[in-house]
Amino acid sequence: MGDSSDGYKIIADNRQARFQYEILETYEAGMELRGTEVKSIRQGKVNLRDGYALIRNEEAWLHNVHISPHDTAGQIFNHDPRRTRKLLLHAQEIRKLIGQVEQKGLTLVPLKLYLKRGWVKVTLGLARGKKLHDKREDLKRKQAKREIDRAMKSY
Repeated sequence: MGDSSDGYKIIADNRQARFQYEILETYEAGMELRGTEVKSIRQGKVNLRDGYALIRNEEAWLHNVHISPHDTAGQIFNHDPRRTRKLLLHAQEIRKLIGQVEQKGLTLVPLKLYLKRGWVKVTLGLARGKKLHDKREDLKRKQAKREIDRAMKSY
């Protein structure tokens, strides 16, 4: 989790997303942020759980990601914790995503928020919602693997 040589540091991870969705592709995006947001992110005060991204007018927007207000800034200068934030993606990536999201009914969910060489980046997952039986299958598979590993250890 700590800093590595290339300055890559994970701030927030949306583990719930991998349980609720089947991730088909991932994209790295930058974000347009306010100063108080960057300070809160550096302190790890981010929650991605309910977040999702939408594409409107050929621009990508991150909705419902909670970045706590910065504690030392005055309230006047602070940001709204759940404000909609613009995502920075290449135009061709956005065009590709428009097709995927509109035609195939897929969702864009934030998977990870991290610092990369001092810049705040977010990994977006192009996701298909899992049905309840898919989730049960995953759980069964995990439990079976655990039991096999346990049995192998005792030999």
